[in-house]
Amino acid sequence: MASHKYDDTGELGSGPGADGGFGDNILFSEKTVRLGFIRKVYSILSVQLAITLGFIALFLYQDDVRRFSHANPGMYIAAIVITLVAILVLACCEGVRRKAPWNFVILGVFTLCESWMLGSIASYYDSQEVMIAVGITAAITLALTIFALQTKYDFTAMGGGLLVALVCLILFGLLASLMRNNVVNIAYASLGALIFGLYLVFDTQLMLGGKHKYSISPEEYIFAALNLYMDIINIFIYILSIIGNARN
Repeated sequence: MASHKYDDTGELGSGPGADGGFGDNILFSEKTVRLGFIRKVYSILSVQLAITLGFIALFLYQDDVRRFSHANPGMYIAAIVITLVAILVLACCEGVRRKAPWNFVILGVFTLCESWMLGSIASYYDSQEVMIAVGITAAITLALTIFALQTKYDFTAMGGGLLVALVCLILFGLLASLMRNNVVNIAYASLGALIFGLYLVFDTQLMLGGKHKYSISPEEYIFAALNLYMDIINIFIYILSIIGNARN
């Protein structure tokens, strides 16, 4: 989760009338840019989530699509490879992710492949379980977003700690896959949902800027939307895993 230092302390023109209101104009301009950036990020994120929900519904309620997916596992593997390549390009190539229309094209390809993967995963669950997971994920996302907006605690300083937690989660996941125990799987999925919930707060505050220690540049709207999207879909996957293992 790369971030950029962004100073929004408002030190310019801090004295009333010290510079004829020039500093206040700068502050107003920065806030206007930031608000426009936030609107753009959430607009992109909304489209991504709508596409993903559409794919999930397609896999759940169209038997032909579900059977095709199960009969062609190579499609899932190809989607994983394309998704990883798209993430690497967007994460490592600043010029690409900031340049339209290529940034939107790559993000669109990533979203379609990720949606195919999520649809394939959801097709192995009962439709009621998937809808419950969608509802819980939506509630958690809304609650954590409101929390990130309201809390005085700065989560943007927790990047290093969250990275360590993510590495521990990956190692725990490898262990859980070897043990094949429902209780261990539920514990792993619960920890995963918690960590990506914290990442959602972290990435939301990075996007908000303001008084937080770190924030993401307004030019990085694609990267910001990508971060939030990945947080939300990971929360969904772990919630779905908890429900599935609890059933078993």
